[in-house]
Amino acid sequence: MTGGDRTVDSIAPDSASAASTAGKRALPRDSLLLVGQCRLGDEPGVHEVRVRNLSEAGLMIELDIPADVGSHVWLDLPGIGETSGTVAWCAAGRMGIALDGTIDPRRAR
Repeated sequence: MTGGDRTVDSIAPDSASAASTAGKRALPRDSLLLVGQCRLGDEPGVHEVRVRNLSEAGLMIELDIPADVGSHVWLDLPGIGETSGTVAWCAAGRMGIALDGTIDPRRAR
């Protein structure tokens, strides 16, 4: 994607939550569709997920399995590799993940 496809988005799922987290989590995010692997908490299984947006410190994935806020998540993303984070929110088949460290989102291309 080109720089024109960048959006500024909070990892909050709706406008009410976005208002409460404004200033805390607002980072430039690339809107994209990327398929990766995810493991929730201590579950042994790995799930295929669709990454819908990505920034240096977080991402939003689509996954039909709900997870508790605060749950640990392991991810394997094309171009980025293995990373981990914490569920920041989960609603309607999507969840926001706050990453444990920073990544270079340009590597996901």
